[in-house]
Amino acid sequence: MGSFWHPFADMTTVQHSPFIIDRGEGVYVYDEEGREYLDGAASLWYQNVGYGREEIIEAMDAQARKLAAFHTFIDYATRPPLDLADRIASVSPDPGSKVFFGSGGSDAVDTAAKLARRYFAAIGQPQRTVFIAREWAYHGMHTYGTQLGGMEPNRINYGGELVGDVIYVPYDDAEAVEKAVEHAGADRIAGIFVEAVIGAGGIRPVSEDYLKSIRETIRQAGGLYISDEVITGFGRVGDWFAAKKWDLQPDIMTFAKGVTCGYAPLGGIVAASHIAEPFFTQPGNVFRHGYTYSGHSVACVAGLKVMEILERENLIARAAELEEELYQAFLPLEELPVVASVRRGVGALLAVQLDMGDDETLPARAAFACRDAGVLTRAMGGGALQVSPPFIITKEQVEEMARRFREGLTSL
Repeated sequence: MGSFWHPFADMTTVQHSPFIIDRGEGVYVYDEEGREYLDGAASLWYQNVGYGREEIIEAMDAQARKLAAFHTFIDYATRPPLDLADRIASVSPDPGSKVFFGSGGSDAVDTAAKLARRYFAAIGQPQRTVFIAREWAYHGMHTYGTQLGGMEPNRINYGGELVGDVIYVPYDDAEAVEKAVEHAGADRIAGIFVEAVIGAGGIRPVSEDYLKSIRETIRQAGGLYISDEVITGFGRVGDWFAAKKWDLQPDIMTFAKGVTCGYAPLGGIVAASHIAEPFFTQPGNVFRHGYTYSGHSVACVAGLKVMEILERENLIARAAELEEELYQAFLPLEELPVVASVRRGVGALLAVQLDMGDDETLPARAAFACRDAGVLTRAMGGGALQVSPPFIITKEQVEEMARRFREGLTSL
């Protein structure tokens, strides 16, 4: 019996038989016995450029030998976070944006929420504290993110609300956002958190019209549109960011996962120029927030190299192509009794919706069955299986992945 406590796990069973991944190569990973698995989920949505990228590893190694890290508080800096911030801003919807780094997506969401409220205090509107959140949404597991999440099981049994002033609306109902603004009062709205494609809640896309409608509703109320790009950022939807793909003009974006593709922990926010302005032009107006590893040198070098690879190999365009390839390969699974539907995502995203009936154990059993068939997936909110492969996957490998899903699901 080991000492490691797994996230989101029933440790009464996991502690006896952890499933250990030993190595990775391209779109495949291997367990300690050497068995091969096609990674249908890019680990936890992030391994977009594939495993074993020597140039990323070599760049990180060179930076670590020179200087692994030094803090960036006050006026301290190392060169990699300065360069990566400029690079991210250059491909964001607002090239004049400012970038604040943390260690991952949950850090990013907490940073975004705190900055939103802090921004309104800075401009003389401290009463704006209310956030609107969407059902099925997932925004990480720090305090703000837990409360902002739209899947109730993740929020309960903590002795009450972790953060106040959060209103929940259906994920696809623009009118509900309008009503939430009216209920709270427009002058109290701080912002809305939006995954343009719901991720862990089941890969649930919405229309461009919906996104632009709620963006306009929040804008008219005076609040901030906060685009959670932890999953969708850095190419997953066929553009650098979902907010850029659909011209949503976000006030703040969060990012993580694909920025380093898992080669190092990194995340952050992109604050539009008007959000950063009070803090960059008014002496003494300090955002008293930050993390030990904000702007970690080795992690930022990994981010720079990943962005270089994404551009050089046209992998963002490849992610866009995968939308149709994935859908066509997986659509025939709808003939299986256990599959209710195959839900098309955006870019390299797709969900296999299971026919749950009264069987709450089906999603977990289905994910295990697929693993036994040599493909890794994950059960998501609402009883769907995750399909979000690395962008480097070939058409032949997509078809292979669908075959392995079929084998696993047929065994049920």
